[in-house]
Amino acid sequence: MIQRFEPQQPLLERITVNPRVMVGKPTIRGLRITVDQILRALAAGVTHQEILADYPNLESDDIYAVLLYAAELVSEEQVFPIEVAA
Repeated sequence: MIQRFEPQQPLLERITVNPRVMVGKPTIRGLRITVDQILRALAAGVTHQEILADYPNLESDDIYAVLLYAAELVSEEQVFPIEVAA
C-alpha cells in the first residue's frame, strides 16, 4: 500500500530558481546542478550513492528534494481533452 505524505517544505526549499544560474532552470541549493540532471541520472539507473559520489557537493536530502519536486509538479498536472474536427 502506498502511503501519501504531505509536502515537506524544508525539503522543497533545497530547490531554487535563479535566472542567473543555469538559465533559470530549477537547481539544487543554487548549485550548478539541475533537477533535470539528477532526474535523468536516476532514470538511467544511476544509484543514489553513485550520484552522491559524482557530485560531492550534493547531500542525500538533495536527491529526495528532487524527487519530491518532480512529484509535486506531476501531481498538479491536468489534462483536458481537445476535440479535433476531421
